[in-house]
Amino acid sequence: MLSKSTRRILISALIVGAGFFVSKITGFLDDRILVQTLGGSAQLDAYYAASNLPERLFMLISGSALAMAFIPMFTGFLAQQERAQAWKLASAVVNTAFIATFLSSTVLAIFAPQVVALTVGRGFSPEQQQLTANLMRVILIGQVVFSISGVVMSVLQANQSFFLPALAPIMYNLGVLGGVIFLAPTLGVWGPVIGVVTGSLLHLFIQVPGLIKHQARWIMRLGWRDPDLRRVVQLMIPRVIGVGAVQIAGIVSDSLASTLPAGSVAALSNGWKVMQLPETLIATAIATAAFPTLSEFASRGQIGQLRSTLRITLLTIIALTIPATISLLLLGQQVVALLYDASPQVMLPITWALHGYAIGLLGHSMLEVAARTFYAQQDTWTPLYVAVGAMGVGIAASFLLRDSLGVGGLALANASGVTVEVIILLIILRRRLQRVSLSEQKFAPSPALPVSEES
Repeated sequence: MLSKSTRRILISALIVGAGFFVSKITGFLDDRILVQTLGGSAQLDAYYAASNLPERLFMLISGSALAMAFIPMFTGFLAQQERAQAWKLASAVVNTAFIATFLSSTVLAIFAPQVVALTVGRGFSPEQQQLTANLMRVILIGQVVFSISGVVMSVLQANQSFFLPALAPIMYNLGVLGGVIFLAPTLGVWGPVIGVVTGSLLHLFIQVPGLIKHQARWIMRLGWRDPDLRRVVQLMIPRVIGVGAVQIAGIVSDSLASTLPAGSVAALSNGWKVMQLPETLIATAIATAAFPTLSEFASRGQIGQLRSTLRITLLTIIALTIPATISLLLLGQQVVALLYDASPQVMLPITWALHGYAIGLLGHSMLEVAARTFYAQQDTWTPLYVAVGAMGVGIAASFLLRDSLGVGGLALANASGVTVEVIILLIILRRRLQRVSLSEQKFAPSPALPVSEES
């Protein structure tokens, strides 16, 4: 019989997975219509390059890096019935994230032409570099909004509220879709950029009712001397460096892709998005739902339940991800044709990129829960050391494979790096939790999530 915590994780995973599914579908509609409208053009490459850098800025400051440090602390206060302290911490975090993102975005907007020329647009023409810089400046407005919305999402998830956070990405994609459908025919590449800003506002506003339900209290204070905020920052610093390492690898990949034929940057980005469809629906959904529970077990010292949750979650992810990997490798061309329905010249490099990324799908999926297990224990340094080493592997492989395999080689380099990363993390976890072994748990007919195991 499933324990209460297991049932809670299962229901939450289904909600998150359903939200991710609809979000991915609307996201692919955005990309499909945009690809059909602009084709494999220099404008399309400029849009994807302009989007990638601000998204990486968000990931560094107020994305997963902040969530992985904030949720365990916030959940700890909730578990101890210290809600006033929890909202005090949340206020300090959201205020700090907003200021940091605003200042960083302002600097990036001012120096956008130079940044583009040195990074994501290194192989672009001067005109294409300037277009990319101008697009990036507008997209950065959306990232400032996300600095607030991302913290709100973490707050709701820590309160075991997953429905509105699951709707938020859907609303964002609908905003982008509106820009693609209604504005792109007349404004060209500026249509989806306006949609990005609109979507970021929808992403925030859809979650406000959740804050009201949980009686959120926002305090206009920074609290930079608050020991709890300092603890979040301390936990976040290695995570930021780790995410930064991943983003540097991505920037290197985009930069190398910009030296390949036109459309290569877009192909690499779209191939990644196709691979992320099963990863998000399976691994991210399960790991997102399990993370607050993992954090709760860790804060209470219930290592047995933490170990059981980790083991069965990994087994579930493996059981669901392997068939998805095989399907992408065998049917990748058909999947790309179904999703994008563009010319063969556009779809072929996307398929090559997809095949390379698909080899790393299992690694990316297992990494979702392996890394979160460290964060649940408020250990953000170990994943950092491993991520930096994996980044070196990925970057070296990118330079080795770019000329011989093109965009497929760049994607395969990513797969090699993440595979090394997750193997090392699992070895460390096995030693740390003593009995984390996939062989301890037999597969059930319908593997789901862990039954209760007392420490």
